[in-house]
Amino acid sequence: MTPMPLMCSIYKSSKQDEMYLYVNKKLGLEVVPEALLARFGTPKLVLDLMMKPGRTLARVDAEKVREALNGQGWYLQLPPPADDDLYLSQRHALRAP
Repeated sequence: MTPMPLMCSIYKSSKQDEMYLYVNKKLGLEVVPEALLARFGTPKLVLDLMMKPGRTLARVDAEKVREALNGQGWYLQLPPPADDDLYLSQRHALRAP
């Protein structure tokens, strides 16, 4: 049986760059634990998205997101790990003391 499409809302954190919260649109933010919302900050709606089978997402596994939305009603996308080489790639030189 093919999974049904699911509408979700994607929110951006006001406290942490590149942290996003995917929420089952039917359930809304009420299903998100208060402790998580406190750390997340004021959710800023980025977009509503139809999560249908076969959809891909840039940095997370879409199927894991769908499973979380169908189970607990939300999915937290954490920021990517810091890239130490990014600093060097932007032409910053290391200087010896």
